[in-house]
Amino acid sequence: MRYYSTNDKTAFVSLREAVLKGLPDDNGLFMPESIPNIPEDVQRQFPFWNLTEIASYVSQRFLDGDLPDSVIREIAEGAINFDAPLVQLDDNLHVLELFHGPTLAFKDFGARFMARLMAWLVRGDNQKLTILVATSGDTGGAVASGFLGLEGIEVIILYPSGKVSPLQEKQLTTFGQNITALEIEGNFDDCQHLVKQAFLDKDLQSQCRLTSANSINISRLIPQTFYYFHAATRPQLKKKPAVFSVPSGNFGNLCAGLIAQRMGAPIAHFIASTNVNDVVPEYLKTGQFQSRKSIATISNAMDVGNPSNFWRMASLYDQDLERMRKDISGYAFSDEATRAAMQEIFRRYQYLIDPHGAVGYLGWKAYSAEIQHDIQGIVVETAHPAKFVEVVEETLHMDLEIPRQLKEAADKPKLSIKLPAVFEALKAHLLHKK
Repeated sequence: MRYYSTNDKTAFVSLREAVLKGLPDDNGLFMPESIPNIPEDVQRQFPFWNLTEIASYVSQRFLDGDLPDSVIREIAEGAINFDAPLVQLDDNLHVLELFHGPTLAFKDFGARFMARLMAWLVRGDNQKLTILVATSGDTGGAVASGFLGLEGIEVIILYPSGKVSPLQEKQLTTFGQNITALEIEGNFDDCQHLVKQAFLDKDLQSQCRLTSANSINISRLIPQTFYYFHAATRPQLKKKPAVFSVPSGNFGNLCAGLIAQRMGAPIAHFIASTNVNDVVPEYLKTGQFQSRKSIATISNAMDVGNPSNFWRMASLYDQDLERMRKDISGYAFSDEATRAAMQEIFRRYQYLIDPHGAVGYLGWKAYSAEIQHDIQGIVVETAHPAKFVEVVEETLHMDLEIPRQLKEAADKPKLSIKLPAVFEALKAHLLHKK
């Protein structure tokens, strides 16, 4: 498979270059030259396959010819060794729980797969690979866990100071070894901008071998297609059209769903559910994409004012707004509405949901009220509620049980280096560590 930049569809690179480089020189994003199709006769078997088996098959469709089949299976089976259960709330509504990996967030899918793929691609290389990753919360912990201790790979995580939950911060700042956390005095967009600047700096590139573990890296999106196939083919959906409501910030998760749909997954529609950082819902309404400074909310992983993966979405639709609108509806909600949704879900279904999942639930309610068709809604729950314990306990007036993984992280000392949101400071740090 070859990969092109969203800014130039005529120039192609190999899988190795797309993954290890992370970002094209023209500041676009890598996309596959073609999207492989999953035959219907194979998909008819998916209801009888577990998530790991589906992951192995879909991986081979993407990576065939680039890696030996045995290696592809080994990567998929080693990375996706946990489940993504579909929990039924009522006849027409399910929750897709993506928090059963080691760091209790959906980012485990992409980070664990990427770590194993990169480790194979750099085997035998002499030069150290430095991975830069910006995080608004969960990505940092998942990447740190996935890459911890891998020989020849160093991970540097940039996160916005004071703008991630305390437990999220502990999950990304307590590893040590080959993991370094940089606490940036700014917001997530500042962190993401610093990472992109690093990739475009010729001097830095000549001295350091850099790549990214954000969803700007194409290898993050491939494994996120797995759970869309798994969920959309579950027998409990009773063959009704599946509509996914995806809590969205940088839009990597939704973009992966669109790729799965293009591969043949039986998905009728997507709902782009955001908090007040509503750049994409606004685009779907007006046709104008206007990035802006992000606003802090209780669903902090979605506090993104300039979502990178929007340009992948635009590329999938050849910049055709009307085609995009046929597949995606967008809605945005306030913190007040999010808290009310968390309370409603607990009251109606005795189900605990985190603030991001609650935004997804609100998106589903808004969409289903508009179309009034007999469809199956799937709300994507991206993180365990305990990762946002302060918000959940305050909203639901209850004491939350903290999972073992989070308790262990909470007891460890924080290890971080504070830097201003200035590229020269990041560059100096990278060159010092070289």
